[in-house]
Amino acid sequence: MPEKLEQPPYNQALIVDLYELTMAAGYFENNYNPWSTFEIFVREMPKHRSYLVSAGLQQAVEYLLHLRFTPEEIDYLRQLPVFKHVSREFFDFLAEFRFTGDVWAIPEGQIYFPGEPLMRISAPIIQAQIVETFLLSTFNFQSMIATKASRVVYAARLDGRNRGIMEFGSRRAHGPEASLLAARASYIAGCMGTSNVLAGMKFGIPVYGTAAHSWTMAFPTEEDAFRAYHRVFPESTILLIDTYDVLEGARRATRLGPGIRGVRIDSGDLLTISRQVRQILDAAGLEKAIIVASGDLNEYRIKALVENGAPIDAFGVGTQMVTSEDAPSLGGIYKLVEQIIDGQVRYRAKFSQNKATYPGKKQVFRLIDDQGKFVKDVIGLEDDDIPEDHFTLLLPVIEKGKLVYDLPALETIRTYFLENFDRLDDRFKRFDQPDAYPVRYSKKLQDLFNQLKEQEVHHR
Repeated sequence: MPEKLEQPPYNQALIVDLYELTMAAGYFENNYNPWSTFEIFVREMPKHRSYLVSAGLQQAVEYLLHLRFTPEEIDYLRQLPVFKHVSREFFDFLAEFRFTGDVWAIPEGQIYFPGEPLMRISAPIIQAQIVETFLLSTFNFQSMIATKASRVVYAARLDGRNRGIMEFGSRRAHGPEASLLAARASYIAGCMGTSNVLAGMKFGIPVYGTAAHSWTMAFPTEEDAFRAYHRVFPESTILLIDTYDVLEGARRATRLGPGIRGVRIDSGDLLTISRQVRQILDAAGLEKAIIVASGDLNEYRIKALVENGAPIDAFGVGTQMVTSEDAPSLGGIYKLVEQIIDGQVRYRAKFSQNKATYPGKKQVFRLIDDQGKFVKDVIGLEDDDIPEDHFTLLLPVIEKGKLVYDLPALETIRTYFLENFDRLDDRFKRFDQPDAYPVRYSKKLQDLFNQLKEQEVHHR
């Protein structure tokens, strides 16, 4: 069932950098508002990454289709000193503002690479300019977290065993909204669920959680705490056993009998302790009780535990996943690539050193081999001559301000990602020094870039 389009929880029109509104006012006052195309892409890969995971399209679409300026927001802008020479007509224009453009995008859950447009926005330039900051922040954050989470999930399954990853990072995320979107992005990337209850209600993500150390400390004895919890939650009892002495905690947990679901270890040498705890559980006849590990985990620590045969069945991962601690930012950019002026297409490109951008509306063409594996990508112009055995990544999402794409349910996006991730060869998934996936520019696009560059040289 397609995902429904939701009204954002608060008005988002002023989630802009001021220069987008000063440019908008400047365009308006100069009566300059040509149809223009911008593209979002990542110029360089964050460290230790060779792929990225698309996430955030749902929120981007909801923003574009509900974008309005309220009277209070317009009154606020009027009184800013920078707008003192701007006409009343510009603010009247904002009062009637609607996004009426076209959007093409790579679907959520798809794998993409540097240089490839994640989204293409075509609209009158005032509209296209105003939406820059929101779109970048949405895609940069969710793609960054989804990519990190995919590495964590991959680490837990390196030996072929399907260990689950629970997202536990809400309290360490960069604010409540970030915690919500991090839970969503992590679920797309294969996590089994989240501790964030609002994410569970809003997005339908399975929620997980038991009790903290404070629960154990609040009772006269650890065993009292365990029994009290089990009394209320008999089918889902996973006991946190490392508040005092982890091995004694494991022994006390076994006294509740085979009805407990498992135990959680949140500190210490997880490899050694998990082996000892497994022995205690098995000796008491609790072979089916699971062991959950948490506590400052990341893909590297989980990889080491898996490779050394730690008897851990699931992991709770928080801080390092929801902040993508080793690569905490994604440098997505928003660049003008084409305009239509007086009925003529005008290509736009930058030629500055290390910051060049390619002109024209682009499409990404991907080749898959007979085993279904990704082979290579070609970035070309929208109407490029690419062999028929390549398929296109960008799909139409909005046309003339109307939604033309069935936004998939989150569970569908998650399944789509897992299928795509399986198509990516393991050499691109290595945590250190992964191979670079082959991406090239088409001859037609490269020729256009060179032609414009040559014209710029002569123009100077």
